[in-house]
This record gives sequence, structure tokens and C-alpha cells, in this order.
Amino acid sequence: MPDSMPPMSAHACRRYRRYVAIGDSSTEGLDDPDGAGGYRGWANRLAERVALAQGGGLLYANLAVRGRRTRQILEEQLAPALAMRPDLVTLFCGTNDVVARRFDRGAFAADFETMACALAGAGATALTFTMPDLGRVLPLARRLAPRLEALNGAVREVAARTGMLLVDFARHPVAGDPRLWSGDRLHANAAGHERIAAALAHALGLPAADGNWAEPLPAPPKRGRRERLRAELAWLARHFLPWLLRHARGRSSGDGRGPKRPWLVEVELGGR
Repeated sequence: MPDSMPPMSAHACRRYRRYVAIGDSSTEGLDDPDGAGGYRGWANRLAERVALAQGGGLLYANLAVRGRRTRQILEEQLAPALAMRPDLVTLFCGTNDVVARRFDRGAFAADFETMACALAGAGATALTFTMPDLGRVLPLARRLAPRLEALNGAVREVAARTGMLLVDFARHPVAGDPRLWSGDRLHANAAGHERIAAALAHALGLPAADGNWAEPLPAPPKRGRRERLRAELAWLARHFLPWLLRHARGRSSGDGRGPKRPWLVEVELGGR
């Protein structure tokens, strides 16, 4: 499905019973604190929107684990997700593939399509989205631009072939606004997660969901060179160097972790 246009009425009128989210740290919810030591995230926010729109009755599981690459998501999360017989699934992955030493577009596309086809074969409505241009968020990411373009191209192609609903954030400048990203510059903040959930709700055609999520933020105040330099040095020390050291040792932030919501649990209306 192209871009973020409202879906066909068949999706807008459908009532969902079981929603399963699979993916990496973005789907897990980093960096959108839930106030209780965990993370809320766009998947939780979307589940709440779906449940509210249909007056409850939605079971929701989140199998995502931070640090996972696409092949790991295929091997670890797809089968458990299908076993839950979902009628709604979100699948977002590829970021950890892009930042790895080597990115194989063909391997990513094949694994992504395997999952998309399996979800389609199970009769689930599946949603996915592209990565925005991160040049404003993370200047170092400009070197990864060709990889991001390759990733997004593969996602678009697979979505078109398999019927996945696609929100193409790469075509909306607001998605790359630094004010929607957390201090580590790799994950959305609370406002960013809310925008993602709103965009996915719009793609599903939920009542009261509209295209306002794509509206730009007000112009930011200008920062001086010293302020920008201090911010860059702080980010290097607090986030980039620890990440670089961890990856040099072959470690992942998801080592030893499991999914935050491994079973289907009913979404409480008005709760988190």
C-alpha cells in the first residue's frame, strides 16, 4: 500500500481480536518510558488506539527484543507470533542490519518477504514502515544513507507484492525532526512514538485517525556553534562510544533479554 493513505474500507471496518508486534528495540518501545521502569512505545500506543476504537476486546502481545537483526526476528519471533493466530501484526526491522559492519540487501529482502508472506498466508493484516532520513538527527548517519535507501526500497517492494500496509516515513520530513528522537539518536522519544502510532492508526483507517501525524513541528530555535559542539561531544561520550565498544566485543543490548509481553493479554481501555 503506497505511503500513508487511508486503507480500503475492508480494513477500516475490520474488528481485531489478536494483535502481535514483532521486531527490535523500536517495537519494544525504546525510548518511551512507561513510568514503571519499562517502555511503552508505539506498539503499545497502537494497541490502545485499536482497543479504544472498537470498544475493547483486543488481546495484545509484543515479542520484540532490542538488538535483534532481521534474521533473528525471523528465527525467534515469527513462529511464536503465528502460533497466537493474530489477525493484526506489525513488523518493523532492519535498523540493526543497516548499522552492522556489512549490510546484505538481498538477504534482508528475502527474510523480510518470508515473514510478510507467512503473515499474509495466516490471514493477518500486517503493517510496516520505512526509516526516515536521519541526517538531521545523526550526522554520522549520512554515511549510511545508501544503506537506508536500499532498506526502504526493499520494504516498499515487499509491501507491494504481499499487500502489507505501508507507512512511508522516508517521504515525510517531519519523521527526521530531531525533536522526535531520544538522546541516543537511534530511537524515537515519547513524542516520536506517538507519531508512529498515529500514522499506523491512520493506515488502518481507525475512527478519528487522520493525517495530522505528518504535520511539521514549529521552527526550532537556532543553536550556536558552541552549543552544537557540546551536544555532539556529550552524545559521543554517553551513547556512541559505549555502543562502538559493545559491538567491537560482539555483544548486543539484547543479550539475555526476552520479549516484554510474550503472551496475549487483553488491552485495558484507558490504561497503559
